[in-house]
Amino acid sequence: MHLGLEKKVVLLTGGTKGIGRSMVKAFLQEGATVYFCSRTKADVEAANESLAKEFPDAKSTGAAVDVTNHAQLSEWVTNCAKESGRIDVVVANVSALTIPDTLENWQAAFNTDMLGTYTMIQAALPYLEKVKGNIITISSVSGRDVDFTAPGPYGAIKATLVHYTAQLAHTLAPKGVRANTVSPGNIYIPDGVWGQIEADQPEFFKKQLESNPMGRMGKPEEIADAVLYLASERASFVSGTNFTVDGALCTGVQL
Repeated sequence: MHLGLEKKVVLLTGGTKGIGRSMVKAFLQEGATVYFCSRTKADVEAANESLAKEFPDAKSTGAAVDVTNHAQLSEWVTNCAKESGRIDVVVANVSALTIPDTLENWQAAFNTDMLGTYTMIQAALPYLEKVKGNIITISSVSGRDVDFTAPGPYGAIKATLVHYTAQLAHTLAPKGVRANTVSPGNIYIPDGVWGQIEADQPEFFKKQLESNPMGRMGKPEEIADAVLYLASERASFVSGTNFTVDGALCTGVQL
C-alpha cells in the first residue's frame, strides 16, 4: 500500500528504543523526514549513528530532550519546525512507565505522559494547522482494561491520554487536523519491559504470555505499522479513534 508519506515531517518523542525506534525506522522507510528525541544523550548519539548507516539517503535527526522540561520540549519543536519549514505529524510516544502506586510515580506519570504530550502538541499545533497534519498519541491496553498494573498511575494516565486525544479530534476537525491514539498490548522487546520481566520474573512472564489469545506477544514493528497508517492519507477520515493493537488481549468491548 502506498502511504504517501514521502517528504512529510514527523516529530516523535522517545525515539531511541523499543516501539519508538521502530516507528522512526518505519517512517524513514516511507521516505519521511524524522525528528526524534530522548532524554539520554548517549542513546541519542548511538541512534543517530546507527540510523545514518542504515538509511544513508534519509533525513533523521535525534536530540537530547527531557519532555518534563516543558520549555526545552517546546523549544525543540519550534527548532524542528524552523529547520524543516513544516510539521506534518507528531507522535507522542514517551512514557515514564511508572506502575507502583506512590505519589512520586503519579507525579512522574502525569508530568511525562500527560504534560509532555500536551506541551508537544501545543507547540506543534500552529504548524499542524497550516498543513492539516495529524496527531498520534501512544497509550496502552492498560488504559482500557483494569489489569495487573492496578492500582496505580500507569493505566489511569494512559486512559487520560485517550480522552485528551479524542477531545483534540473533535475540536480540531474543523481545521482539518486529525488526532488518534494507538494502544499497544503486550509488546515483547528483549531489552524492554517484557524482556526484563522474562529474566527477573519468569513465572509472571509465562502467565502473561498465556493470557494473550494469539499465543504470543506483539512486535514493535506491528505498532509502527498501525501508526504509519493513521499518519497517512489512507486514514484521512479516521480521527478520534483508539486503535488497539493487542492480539485480542483486551476483554472489554470498546464502544
